[in-house]
Amino acid sequence: MTGNDTRPAPGDPGPGRADSTREPEPIKAVPLRRPGRWIAAAVILVLVALFVYGAATNPAYRWDTYGKYLFDSRITAGAIVTLELTVLAMAMAVVLGTVLAVMRLSPNPVLRASAWVYLWIFRGTPVFVQLVFWGLFPSLYRQIQLGVPFGPQFFELDVQGLQAAFTFAVIGLGLNEAAYMAEIVRAGINSVGEGQREASIALGMSWSQTMRRTVLPQAMRVIIPPTGNELIGMLKTTALVTAIPLSTDLYGRARDIYGVNFQPIPLLLVTATWYLAITSVLMVGQYYLERYYSRGVSRQLTAKQLQELADAQAVVKAK
Repeated sequence: MTGNDTRPAPGDPGPGRADSTREPEPIKAVPLRRPGRWIAAAVILVLVALFVYGAATNPAYRWDTYGKYLFDSRITAGAIVTLELTVLAMAMAVVLGTVLAVMRLSPNPVLRASAWVYLWIFRGTPVFVQLVFWGLFPSLYRQIQLGVPFGPQFFELDVQGLQAAFTFAVIGLGLNEAAYMAEIVRAGINSVGEGQREASIALGMSWSQTMRRTVLPQAMRVIIPPTGNELIGMLKTTALVTAIPLSTDLYGRARDIYGVNFQPIPLLLVTATWYLAITSVLMVGQYYLERYYSRGVSRQLTAKQLQELADAQAVVKAK
């Protein structure tokens, strides 16, 4: 090799090649600054602190009365009655709403027209007006009997008394909510692909079997979220049963108490606290129910699924 030879020696990467073998320097990412978030958070915290301080120091709230009646036996008994009204009315609404939705989608024009008239009446009139009507039902009938004409009677209800008022409250709330549940169920049924119905018919299923075994189970993913919202709404709508009148529910008990001690503000705060507590429990249940029926919809794997996938890959590699 001569003195004027500029070729690189063996094993020498040569000029300009040494840099290509170096590892790239790590990128120093600077987080995007968002001062608006901090300002908004500070303003909200200040407003909340001012409200809490003002409410805590304002004697008009009567916090001593609030603590006295928060777990009063009459209030807790009213909360139980409210839960009973909510569960029974919602169960009635879900069953009847499913029947109405299937009727609206039925090829029978008589069933479709009957379901449409039902929805037109109960969605077109306020629920408070309907409950007032059910409260005046004893003015129309003294007794309700179900059975065979001129034969045995299977059911008999005396429309007078407290138990009748509770029954009418469940019926009034359930019939009104069924009209809305029918539309929710119908939207869920329509969300199922037409190919599912065609495949069921090709297997020899009837229309009713297709609805019961193929369509409705798949429609639950769409039906469950709004049904949970309707359940929470039903819990709060039970306060309107005073129109019947029924005063054994949560709001009715609180109203009876502040009608005697003339302190409505702390009793209304007690009622709101109980409603918030029950609603929070229902929201947790709704979350897990939605997650159960949403399995297989999202491509994002859960931690348990990722662990099972890793275990399966380890087994394959071991073999």
